[in-house]
Amino acid sequence: MKNKKPEILIIDVDGTMTNGQVIYSAKGKQLKFFGPDDNDALNLMRKFMKIIFISADKRGFKITKKRIVDDMKFKLFSVPTLERYQWINKKFKNKKIIYIGDGIFDYLTMKKVFYSIAPQNSFFVTKKNANFVTKHNGGDRAVAEAVFHILKKFFKKDLRKVNV
Repeated sequence: MKNKKPEILIIDVDGTMTNGQVIYSAKGKQLKFFGPDDNDALNLMRKFMKIIFISADKRGFKITKKRIVDDMKFKLFSVPTLERYQWINKKFKNKKIIYIGDGIFDYLTMKKVFYSIAPQNSFFVTKKNANFVTKHNGGDRAVAEAVFHILKKFFKKDLRKVNV
């Protein structure tokens, strides 16, 4: 019997780890809002899967890098929105990928990966093509909820019953 467990979790940062809103001033992009609990949940997930982040946001990439790489200690790659599946397929060929995304074109990637997740406030076509839609919005514990879902569904771990 083939292993049905996913191997890599790829998360599109903006709209999943953040609320998707961007704060501009006369100097340009200034802030992104990252939500609570997602980092803690991802730290629990580290021992089960490789976790990678992607972003197509060139203007806000330094902000994203500060949070994802410097603070959270995860890998981050700049990948254009419409090139995501090709990038994933080239870099992780034949791997079982879970993809979390929210944007207007994320459904294109979701249709081709092992399993896909969308936050509640995702674009409607993206939600329709996701295997699982969180009850939480992006930037407001959606990734934490997704982690609980993945661990229960694929690894038979119910974190609601674990004393951390």
